[in-house]
Amino acid sequence: MPYSEVEKMEKSRGPARAATQSQRITKAAQFMLASFGFLTLVFWATYTLAQDDSAENVIKSHGISTFGELKYPADFDHWDYVNPDAPQGGTISLLGTGASGTYDSLNPFILKGEPAQGLGLMYDSLLVGSSDEPDSAYGYVAETLEYPEDRSWVIFNMRPEARFSDGEPITADDVVFSFNILMEKGHPVYKIIYKDIETVEALSPHRVKFTFRENANTRDLPSVAGGLSILAEHYYADRDFGESTIEVPVTSGGYTAKDIKPGKSISYCKNPDYWAKDLPHNRGTGNFDCYRYEYFTDRTVAFEAFKAGAFLFHEEFFSKIWATGYDFPALDKGWVIRDSIPDNRPTGTQGLWINMRKEKFADPRVREAIGMVFNFEWSNKTLFYGLYERTDSFWENSTMQAEGPLEGAELALLEPFRDQLPESIFADPPFTPAISRIDQADRKALRAAGKLLDDAGWKVVNGKRTNAQGEVLSLEILDDSPSFERIINPYVENLKRLGIDARYSMIDQAQYQQRQEDFDFDIIPGRLVMSLSPGEELATTFGTTGADSLGSSNFSGLSNPVVDALIVKIAQAESREDMETAVRALDRVLRSLHIWVPNWFKPAHNIAYWDVFGRPETKPFYARGVMDTWWMDQQKLDDLKAQGALR
Repeated sequence: MPYSEVEKMEKSRGPARAATQSQRITKAAQFMLASFGFLTLVFWATYTLAQDDSAENVIKSHGISTFGELKYPADFDHWDYVNPDAPQGGTISLLGTGASGTYDSLNPFILKGEPAQGLGLMYDSLLVGSSDEPDSAYGYVAETLEYPEDRSWVIFNMRPEARFSDGEPITADDVVFSFNILMEKGHPVYKIIYKDIETVEALSPHRVKFTFRENANTRDLPSVAGGLSILAEHYYADRDFGESTIEVPVTSGGYTAKDIKPGKSISYCKNPDYWAKDLPHNRGTGNFDCYRYEYFTDRTVAFEAFKAGAFLFHEEFFSKIWATGYDFPALDKGWVIRDSIPDNRPTGTQGLWINMRKEKFADPRVREAIGMVFNFEWSNKTLFYGLYERTDSFWENSTMQAEGPLEGAELALLEPFRDQLPESIFADPPFTPAISRIDQADRKALRAAGKLLDDAGWKVVNGKRTNAQGEVLSLEILDDSPSFERIINPYVENLKRLGIDARYSMIDQAQYQQRQEDFDFDIIPGRLVMSLSPGEELATTFGTTGADSLGSSNFSGLSNPVVDALIVKIAQAESREDMETAVRALDRVLRSLHIWVPNWFKPAHNIAYWDVFGRPETKPFYARGVMDTWWMDQQKLDDLKAQGALR
């Protein structure tokens, strides 16, 4: 997902993204930075199986889907969006992201440390997803799965040939260990993600059972379980999993970390003995022998390095550079290609998150006023070269975005909560930021915001917004990168015009991370990725469950019974239509609460790359596709080297 100006997603990182070369998708981090999306499937064939001495109607399948049949049969040959005959080999090099410009850990599963980018390449899971279905996953380490119609448990039948990077077999005991160690020492968000998994037990060396908590919403739980990254129990027998380290671990995926140089680079290269290299899931994917991430502490230096061929692929997040910086000789000569490719997923909830744990932000009128003086129209013209659109929805660029008057099924869903919701939800279309004049200080917006603050009891006294207790309304926008400064400083000036004692503070990355995890801030920038098939994981971002869980992505501290109830409705939905209706209702409610200052979006990836790659004719609908489906064109590479363009 394009973040636009700065890749703030890194600031909301949580558990590792377990996406390997065949789009392994796990639910575990979809809602944190690195975000795991998780997908679920259903196969409409059943058989009777004796389970715990009683007969149950059990479904056995090669995959599971939330709302419909699987696209791919059990004997599929390859994903439709790949070139199954893609050449293999070569190294794709990219910019390593992270506000600190470095990393100090190869353990992405814990709160401690700054993990290197790309660590998900080293881990496999029981199930994987395809990139052309919104809610499906297929057996990977697990060849098949079994579950009853109520999905109260799931059994994964694991492939006996599956091996760790050191050649040791992957067993059911390793799956049990992975769950237990993540719950005991992993990132705090795992306790939220896996809260409805009651037990995990090895039934045999290659058969593992997850049993879910009674009365839990089980629709997505088999996929949550199947998305678990598998860790090697024998490797951690004499190591502390809770400590960050740059030691290369024994892992379950097809790539291994090499050339580890914190502050400079890290590479992930294919394990030539990888057990799954010939599975259909991998045909035409993972075509590069190595992925290398180059790190720079300064983005300007990084862009200059790209222009000089220091790395080969770059996604541009800065509008100014995209509009004015792509006029260098390599581009003019056709050595570098500049392109925009469509993004068909929700563009992400990007904005400035207001910490409602602070009493001064408890009144929604105060939060609305704070948001009202961010002048997007002026910023877009003056700072962004007109490249972006204003975000108003938490599910922007999707059919889950609330629009128009409240009616039909959405009205029926919210009617029981009428006495707990603002009347505006029922009377007006969903909240959308007003369009400002192309002036940094829109006087009409300032007057409207000032009235809201007056009504909330914050009057202007000696030029400062002051309440009845004599307290001055102050706020600090916290950040750890100078990249946002040109955008936030004009906004801070508008806040000061309201009489708010506002400031923009930049601190070092380690301190920022700690304060974010401890919720020790007034306002922070952040971007969270929304799943194509939302479920229980929304509780970590918007629910009471995540409000006080340190390290969660509930930056605003939102704890609202209606929101909690709607998240349950979303998780319990039995059809995609019902799910999307519930998400739109939630979007409408969230927008009315003014928990953030929405930013901007562009439904496309702005990319530039040295012309050394091949790519399939069809882009995967729900993915960028570069890492998974592109390949190195050796002839093109040799030609550029012969011309002196690359070394």
